[in-house]
Amino acid sequence: MSSLRQQFLQHVAQTSDIPMLLEIERAEGSFLFDTTGKRYLDLIAGISVSVLGHRHPDVVAAIKNQTDRYLHTLVYGEYVLSPQVELASLLAAHLPQNLNCVYFTNSGSEATEGAMKLAKRYTGRPEIIACREAYHGSTQGAASLMSPSFFTQGYHPLLPGIRHITFNSEEDLEKIGPQTACVIVEPVQGEAGIRLPQYGYLEKLRKRCTDMGSLLVFDEIQAGYGRTGTLWAFEQCGIVPDVLLLAKGMGGGMPIGAFISSREVMQVLGQEPPLGHITTFGGHPVSCAAALATLRFLTENKLWEKVREKEELFRQLLSHPAIQAVRSAGLLMAVEVGEFSLLRKIISECVAKGVITDWFLFNDRSLRIAPPLNISEVEIRMACEVIVAAIDKFAAH
Repeated sequence: MSSLRQQFLQHVAQTSDIPMLLEIERAEGSFLFDTTGKRYLDLIAGISVSVLGHRHPDVVAAIKNQTDRYLHTLVYGEYVLSPQVELASLLAAHLPQNLNCVYFTNSGSEATEGAMKLAKRYTGRPEIIACREAYHGSTQGAASLMSPSFFTQGYHPLLPGIRHITFNSEEDLEKIGPQTACVIVEPVQGEAGIRLPQYGYLEKLRKRCTDMGSLLVFDEIQAGYGRTGTLWAFEQCGIVPDVLLLAKGMGGGMPIGAFISSREVMQVLGQEPPLGHITTFGGHPVSCAAALATLRFLTENKLWEKVREKEELFRQLLSHPAIQAVRSAGLLMAVEVGEFSLLRKIISECVAKGVITDWFLFNDRSLRIAPPLNISEVEIRMACEVIVAAIDKFAAH
């Protein structure tokens, strides 16, 4: 009989020719364990997903409780499902007043797709603007927002009516005009290698969108849920978007996403025609129960209040002459070490020593660090020791 690894390579669709091939048997807290019992400190948390660590007891208990009640019923349009309603209400309680109506999806890509349709429907306009080197998902619509086209060129033609601006370019804001339905932007650019907004840029973006009657959509799929040191990244810039996108950390390890706007804006999806945007599994009761437990624990314990302290500890410990830069927004960090061939060696060495890290779609010179928000000081020190040793082993200095 073929091994599990062989079956994986034969029957599970691959997305690259360099899979890590770790056979994970269980997970707990900040760690993954393979079939030999070796443990790996998960410094990327499933790409910013496991904000409370793996298998957080509150999340697991919520999942078990919900599976004892019901699984899928009919998600949208007919039934009042308490996990959905309670989650939407709790989200609204922790968001500005104009973000009070939640549409649940299965993923971040679907949240992006829904927001694109919403903006076109509400404004009656054909154009959507996104930033270069931003990532909003891989489905056809979301992928149409991606520039450069390295990852999408094999799938053209994509959606028409997409224009691109450069993040932090105030001059480019003039491209937002009377045909612009919305501008979709990350408050912190993730896959570009953690790029923060320059002082005043997002405020000027907000003003331009307001002046032009365009919706401002903030993609906090990766930056939300406390990762940048506040519950929502946009809280740090003093402005409020018209639409907010969430996913990744939202479900505490379960698949779920959402796009959130005002009741006034969101109601257009149900009129002329009705059923303008529907989903079979979006807002699945089990995922909503997990997400509700995640948000409750996060907000009751205010985990984001320790994020800056942990960010600073990482920055202090990641000291090596070969490190060219450390860019960070809370526990969303990029450690720039140089060309991709070197980066791959460092990442492979870290994995061999029991620390999982990664790179970025549009920045293959930097290590990704996005651990659970409740990672301990001991775990941070352990991770940094391994990373620095790996850099020292391979980097010229």
